[in-house]
Amino acid sequence: MTGQEQHHFMARAIRLANQGLYTTHQNPLVGCVLTRDEVIVGEGFHRRAGEPHAERNALAVAGDKAEGATAYVTLEPCCHHGRTPPCTDGLIEAGVNRVVVAMEDPNPRVAGQGIALLREAGIDVVSSVLESEARALNPGFIKRMMAGTPYVRCKLAMSLDGRTAMASGESKWITGESARLDVQRLRARSDAIVTGIGTVQADDPSMDVRIDLSLLDGVEFETDRPRPIRVVLDPGLAMPADARMFRLPGRTQVICVGDPGPARQALESADGEVIELPGEGEAIDLQSLMTHLAGEEINEVLIEAGPTLAGAALAAGVIDELVIYAAPHIMGSDGRGLFHLPELELMRDRVELSITDLRMVGRDIRITARPGICAQ
Repeated sequence: MTGQEQHHFMARAIRLANQGLYTTHQNPLVGCVLTRDEVIVGEGFHRRAGEPHAERNALAVAGDKAEGATAYVTLEPCCHHGRTPPCTDGLIEAGVNRVVVAMEDPNPRVAGQGIALLREAGIDVVSSVLESEARALNPGFIKRMMAGTPYVRCKLAMSLDGRTAMASGESKWITGESARLDVQRLRARSDAIVTGIGTVQADDPSMDVRIDLSLLDGVEFETDRPRPIRVVLDPGLAMPADARMFRLPGRTQVICVGDPGPARQALESADGEVIELPGEGEAIDLQSLMTHLAGEEINEVLIEAGPTLAGAALAAGVIDELVIYAAPHIMGSDGRGLFHLPELELMRDRVELSITDLRMVGRDIRITARPGICAQ
């Protein structure tokens, strides 16, 4: 078995894993390929939480051909009983003689124990094959397991002069249809969508996934998929009980500071969930928010908000990735800016970004960047 062959079949397993992009919440994306004599005899991926894992699906396809096979798995096989039986048991019982693993599972319930059990059973295990590509499948799961907080993206749309709305507040639409469709992809892969009460009062947004992406991406995307939790940051609990999102399927959480008082009953009657978190004045502690969301098994968070919340999240250091859509027009010097960051006064205070991707989406530019350290 050459390194080239290992990479070829692991790359196939990674592509398979990505088929569950919109359906596996809150589990990781995992793919598995089984080969004998360098010929694929079975393959599968994890489709959704509570259903068989990738290894079990691949073994079911292979049947008796799994005996003596090599398994290529994007994540270390699980070794504990949850909603499904351990994948290590399935591989051992099937008679697989070699397992190639892309990365160790960061879940402390596994974390090397699955590999150890396979080796104890006499199975040859090779690890760290296309590890960086496999890690890119599950940034949220990995961060939640290792840091106790979800992976946070912040989506913003602006004109080329950095404006998110006209001085009048008008903002529909800054970007074109292709960019707005791309945002639906971000929403669909997220476990929670976060916004502020100001956005709700101004726009009464749905914060929902409104299209069938299966027609576009060629991946699993079912009508009964798990829906992202809608999270509204509302320190003073000014959320209207007749907001549009309360009339849509799925959960809506309203995050407040201190005693919610009589407003709680009206929101809970509208099927809202009122959550009290620490904060100061009109600001909710965003680190506490992320810890709360991790406790809800949220892997990936999408912030869609105005400059105040976007600026606060950037300043608090909770943003892992910025996705900024820049439209080819100018909105003028009186328009609203991208971030509200009044504390940045000197060049040495500016926030450095590392651009990881730059591409056209229709007629707009999509910039993907990671916040870095402040320049010195």
